[in-house]
Order: sequence, then C-alpha cells, then structure tokens
Amino acid sequence: MLKLYGFSVSNYYNMVKLALLEKGLPFEEVPFYAGQTPEALAVSPRGKVPVLAVKQGFINETSVILEYIEHTQEGPSLLPADPFQRAQVLALCREIELYIELPARACFAEAFFGMRVPEAIKEKSRTELLLGVGSLGRHGKFAPYVAGESFTIADLYFMYSVNLACAVGEKLFGLDLLAELPAAKALLERLHAMPNAQKVVADREAAMPAFMAMVAAKK
Repeated sequence: MLKLYGFSVSNYYNMVKLALLEKGLPFEEVPFYAGQTPEALAVSPRGKVPVLAVKQGFINETSVILEYIEHTQEGPSLLPADPFQRAQVLALCREIELYIELPARACFAEAFFGMRVPEAIKEKSRTELLLGVGSLGRHGKFAPYVAGESFTIADLYFMYSVNLACAVGEKLFGLDLLAELPAAKALLERLHAMPNAQKVVADREAAMPAFMAMVAAKK
C-alpha cells in the first residue's frame, strides 16, 4: 500500500492527499514533520513534506509525486493524454507555484503566525502576487476547471496555493486577489465543496491545534 508522509496542515501534503482520494486509491497516512534531524533526512533528502513511500523506496517533491501517481496508479486521470494539453496543465502548476505560492509564502509568518515580516519583503510579495494572479487570469481557462473541461493537477495547485495567497492578500494588503477573476473565485468555492476536499479540510482543522502548539513552542 502507498504511504503518504507529512501532516494535514501542509498545503502540499493536501494536494497529494486529494489526488489519492480522487483516484480512489488506498493509502496510509504517516505523521511526519519537516526537519533536519537524521530521522527526517533519511525519509526526505531536504527534510520536506510530503513524501510518498512505495515498495522501492521514497519519492519526494510534490510535482514528482503527483506525476508518479498519474503514471503508475489506476483511477481517473489528472493529466491529459495529449502532450500539448498536458504541457498546459503542468505549466499552470509551475506558474501557480512560482508566481503565486512563493510570493505569498514569504509573508506566511506574519499572515498566519503573528510574526513580523520586513516591509520591503511584503511590498515585493504584494507586487509579485498581483503579477502572478494576472498571469493566472491570462493562462487559466476556468471552463469549468483551471485548465479546461477536466479536473487536473492544476486544480490541486489552485486549491491549495491560491487559497493561501488570497488569505495573505486580504490579511496583509486588504486585497481581493480574485476580484477581477469571478470564474476563478467561483471555481475555488466549488472545488473546496467536493466531498473529498471536505474530508481534507476536516482533517486539516483537526490537526491545526497541535500544529499551532508546535509552532508556538519553537518561537
């Protein structure tokens, strides 16, 4: 059986978790926190989550895990068979990660954990977030899903990265990042209403108190 290492508060962990659920695959969740201990590094070379354990060993990096699942497991396809359409989906994933997720992540400490982030970093993040969302608006289809007619890996990135970026935009900058993209905003709501996504949310909420206590202990 596949084993998914990580924790339910991680957005990248939840991308892989929802992919497994949507494909109807049996898997075991193994609690695992990021770190630089010898034990963590034996599972993940960079000490990051998530990690997928298969019979041959461990697979790290979310994008690689998702492609591995797609190539080796049964269930509904999350990547188009057509090479061009597949490239569009993967490009959208990378654009969301690099141009929306990363700028937002630079501000997570202040938005979610009560720590101060330098104003210069926040201003840079604000600028990059607006540019990233603009790119998403030009490339995304939202007809009805991010990349077109089918639910794909791009929707996983959209669900679990753009939602956090929107929270950063609202909390720190008073911005509604999807204000000019009503179809994208409506899609985000529909995606999070999916039954399997609701399970992911419930597990995240259940895990949040312990996670926040751990963060507080490290301050």
